Amino acid sequence: MAPLIGRRLRKGAATTAVAAAAMAALTASQAPGFAAQEHGDRDHRDRDRASGAPSPDTPIDGGSSYHTDLPPLTKPDKPGSSIDLPGFPGSSTKAEAGIPASVLAAYKKAEAALREAKPGCNLPWQLLAAIGKVESGQARGGSVDREGTTVSPILGPALNGNGFAMIKDTDGGEFDGDTTHDRAVGPMQFIPSTWANWSQDGNGDGRSDPNNIYDAALAAGFYLCANNRDLSVQEDIDKAILGYNHSREYLNTVLSWFEYYKRGTHEVPDGAGVLPSEKSGPSGDGSKPGSKESGKGNGSGKGNGGVHTLPKPDDNKPDGSTTPPSTDPDEDPGQTPGQQLPKPPTTPPTTPAPKPTGTAKLTAVGAKQFTATAGETFTGTPKVHAVNAEGKPVAAARVKYEIRGETGARFLGLVRSVTVLTGVDGTATAPKLLAGEQTGSFTLRATAVGREQVAPVDFAGTVKARPVPQADALARLGDSVLKAGTGGSFADLLTVKATNKGKVAAGVPVTATMITDAKKPQPNDKGPYFLDAKGKPVRTLTGLKTDALGRLTLPKILTDEHAGTYLLRLTTANGTVLDVELTVTPAAAS
Repeated sequence: MAPLIGRRLRKGAATTAVAAAAMAALTASQAPGFAAQEHGDRDHRDRDRASGAPSPDTPIDGGSSYHTDLPPLTKPDKPGSSIDLPGFPGSSTKAEAGIPASVLAAYKKAEAALREAKPGCNLPWQLLAAIGKVESGQARGGSVDREGTTVSPILGPALNGNGFAMIKDTDGGEFDGDTTHDRAVGPMQFIPSTWANWSQDGNGDGRSDPNNIYDAALAAGFYLCANNRDLSVQEDIDKAILGYNHSREYLNTVLSWFEYYKRGTHEVPDGAGVLPSEKSGPSGDGSKPGSKESGKGNGSGKGNGGVHTLPKPDDNKPDGSTTPPSTDPDEDPGQTPGQQLPKPPTTPPTTPAPKPTGTAKLTAVGAKQFTATAGETFTGTPKVHAVNAEGKPVAAARVKYEIRGETGARFLGLVRSVTVLTGVDGTATAPKLLAGEQTGSFTLRATAVGREQVAPVDFAGTVKARPVPQADALARLGDSVLKAGTGGSFADLLTVKATNKGKVAAGVPVTATMITDAKKPQPNDKGPYFLDAKGKPVRTLTGLKTDALGRLTLPKILTDEHAGTYLLRLTTANGTVLDVELTVTPAAAS
């Protein structure tokens, strides 16, 4: 059987039998912790019991297909120390064990967060790494920006019931660019309807994005820990994985990578991770290798499994027979024993240039200037339209909106930048924009993520000051005489009410000043006074405002040793005045 084992995951007639052989070989490797924790092909009745009934959780990826290589059967840190099978050269082991820096950091950060939030779950980061490898090839080899967001979208096939689940659009195309059906999105492949329930902010930027590896890894961790699972128990690990994609083959594939990463990994730079090198499966969608739409499975919704299958039939043979891999280490793996390789052509073959599909131009849709009053929401919404070099709309393109300048303006969630996807018509709409309290002008810039050559689009924003509330009348509430002795305080607090055209005037700024004379008012330096925030005597108070009922109650008024009649003047910002008489009598002799 061993000479017939290949490296890629493909649909094969003998998948179950070969799966048993491959997993048995893994167990036979005697890798530390492998057999002891029973992650190999254990008793079939246990596996059937784990996968015989659908998970009660909503599957994360909607049962989408998947594609990845199985891990090498040598230990990551000691190539050649265990069984080597054809198609698994030890030289590839170190590369396969490398996990891109941002992706690895996201997995470990999620493990630490779950250790605090759900201590009984015992989530190992290597389980997240195994799922991330199978779902997206570790975010396409770590193709993420500095914040951990994928440079280009990772989308699964349309969940239209054709081989996968039937899930009609639930997000208006916000995350997957599809307004008809949902698609799995991002490095951990969440379908939008599941993301709505499990979304997390893993990088602390104030928003949750399934395209961000920190957010997606933390959300996946909470999902795996659901239902009080203890992931130090094999049965709970099986249930958690099957919740992602209810397929026995998928379970075996993830478990094989889980054990491989537990035996050793190392960090590699972002963008330097290993990806599957060829298309797999007859998906017929023509998508790129390494993406979710590359046909990671056979279109059945079950995936292709954690197995090594028989070699691919030779397309040049009319009977469709296979050619076993050579056992001669000096022979090219693609050459039949004894066969002479054809001489390379003298002139390199020419291949037609691929048609441009990425964003080549961004243009503003509608207004480019927006104005709002401080503390309110902008009424207009910035929009851009993305087209390729042929002028056709680009769907699912990443557009980053960023607020630039000293301003209090923020997007919903109180963040300064946000990345959105274009819809099927190529339009990307920014979230609602809040003006904040700080007045002034700012720039809102829209850029095509990962397309530095594309000119950005700038929108102009202005935050205007709030209009000052007006009052045409101030009146005292109550008519009792305000009288106090020297060296004491007035027993009654002074309350006034502001109105404008007969209606309550809320938020009206008021200044209170002790004055010498109504006709020639000057600040008084003796008589009644207030205490400021530091407890010091003051005879002028500013920053006072009427409440929602138009009322203002002044702080306690104290008196010094000077007896007499004094005036307290209350003045609104628009000049409305109210004078209140205060009487100070000599203190009674003791």
